[in-house]
Amino acid sequence: MIEIPQSFVLTNADTPFPQVDLALTEPNGLIGVGGELTIERLIEAYQQGIFPWYSEDAPLKGVLKRNPILWYSPDPRMIITPNTLHISKSLQKLLNKNNFEIKVDQAFKEVIHHCKVVERKDQTGTWIDNDMIDAYIALHKQGVARSVEVYQDSKLVGGLYGVSMGKVFFGESMFSLVKNTSKFAFVYLIQTMGYELIDCQVENPHLKSLGAFNIERSAFIKLLKNLL
Repeated sequence: MIEIPQSFVLTNADTPFPQVDLALTEPNGLIGVGGELTIERLIEAYQQGIFPWYSEDAPLKGVLKRNPILWYSPDPRMIITPNTLHISKSLQKLLNKNNFEIKVDQAFKEVIHHCKVVERKDQTGTWIDNDMIDAYIALHKQGVARSVEVYQDSKLVGGLYGVSMGKVFFGESMFSLVKNTSKFAFVYLIQTMGYELIDCQVENPHLKSLGAFNIERSAFIKLLKNLL
């Protein structure tokens, strides 16, 4: 059981998040528990470098709500920038073949649903439940959440979605039905959509191979303030 500070419990819609430097080290970055996935709460979270995640087991001492939303701001934070993007020779060859069509914001619902159900080697989509889907679709309708889609013969075969604010894209999840198509979407996002910072949240080998790297949370928060 995890002892949660009372200040972390978001009892009301207007309960503020604690300062991120108070986040727990175990689990890494936990900074809030509970609350609702409203547009206002999500925007407030991302502006402060915080993102939501559901807990399937919710082993939280003193928290009554079953399966509450957990809010995180991990340290370190994995990011990537246009200058650090690494494209391997093999990936560049695939990009040069130009066998896929890439679109933006044309199939957001389909992308997030695929991210929920498609199995990935380095990531599980089980934390994306129906409340999450509804919340990010609402953000998308406001122009805050965006998707990049990869098509082959007019069929959606890969993509990603996340939250767009200023010059920052907060990546949430990606999927591939055809090998490497999530990478195609990721490269397109970085090279053509004008973002100066891509938040990758926590380290994973897939993104590290593309040039993502860890920085201290304090440095990440400073970047946000300059780019939002």
